[in-house]
Amino acid sequence: MSGLVRIYTGVFHAIERFLEPWFLGFLARFVFAGVLFFYFFNSALTKVGDGVAGFFQIQAGAFFQILPAAMERFNFDPSQVPFFPHGLMVYAGTYGEFVLPVLVVIGLFTRVAALGMIAFVAVQTYVDIAFHGVDTQTIGMLFDRISNSAITDQRTLWLFPLIYLAVKGPGLLSLDWLLGRSLAKEKAEPEPALSSSTAAVE
Repeated sequence: MSGLVRIYTGVFHAIERFLEPWFLGFLARFVFAGVLFFYFFNSALTKVGDGVAGFFQIQAGAFFQILPAAMERFNFDPSQVPFFPHGLMVYAGTYGEFVLPVLVVIGLFTRVAALGMIAFVAVQTYVDIAFHGVDTQTIGMLFDRISNSAITDQRTLWLFPLIYLAVKGPGLLSLDWLLGRSLAKEKAEPEPALSSSTAAVE
């Protein structure tokens, strides 16, 4: 029995040692790319205008999607919404929805990007429940027999790879790793020695 336990432990420890530095971080980003990247990218596109010039023009829909309560307060007129803080929140939310998913997928500043996406999902969920009038079936709940509610079940699964990336990072197959390696090399390189003539002058 003890021999079987040693074989079991040895095999799975070897698998863990091989996969741990790169696999789970890559898998979390792959899942995010396959399931959520285009969802958020297309959502961001609805908040800006068409074409290159339109990319820099926030549309009224962005205000309605991100700040429905503020829009109601300002009679549903985006031009009446003050830039600070409401307008700034809309700009940050709109362009964050473009930038943060890209950073997660390529593994650059991954922990910060993952935290930003977690916050984005939390705000999105709050707005959906508080202002968009979703029903209880759509909201759902944990630990019930229904596994496909659009908010509680789906977004819990959305958050899992993001939480992993925020805690553990993207792993070896990422730009973060390459950047860290480059910085470590620069730090490890010794400073050039002063020539004897320079030392004498000093």
